[in-house]
Amino acid sequence: MKAVSRRSNRRVCPLVRTLLKKTLTLIHALEDGALLLALVSMLVLALLQIVLRNLFDSGFLWAESFLRILVLWVAMLGAMVATRERNHISIDVLSRFLSGSYLVGLRIVTNLFAAAVCFVTVFFALELVQYEWEDETEAFAGVPVWVCQAIIPFAFGVMGSRFLLSLWPRPD
Repeated sequence: MKAVSRRSNRRVCPLVRTLLKKTLTLIHALEDGALLLALVSMLVLALLQIVLRNLFDSGFLWAESFLRILVLWVAMLGAMVATRERNHISIDVLSRFLSGSYLVGLRIVTNLFAAAVCFVTVFFALELVQYEWEDETEAFAGVPVWVCQAIIPFAFGVMGSRFLLSLWPRPD
């Protein structure tokens, strides 16, 4: 009976891995797509605003506020992608001089510290979003500020989770 369960375990494990890989691929594509959409929207709207102001003495009243929000979203989405790719900014003065288990220990400590900072930021960013929700402040064109700022706790939560997950080797 144990042999049967081991065999079924072997069949289920690749199925779960395949499903997990497909899900992660979809999530990564959504992240990349959102980043690309925000960046292109920001560039097109800024260019359009410049043209409208210089040639037609006109423009969109909400464009400046929307562009500021897009800068925030591009920064947060870009940081999420950089953390996913393990291509974020790091200060690696000590890693140049350490090797072996010391280097592994340093990476564990720095990733734990980065995760802790991200999760503390999530806590305070959630508080900020809650205050904005209670104030019912408008960012632009009827969109509440809290909706625009919701990317902050979400992105830092994702980054903190990725820092924790980076403590384990990536499955190939």
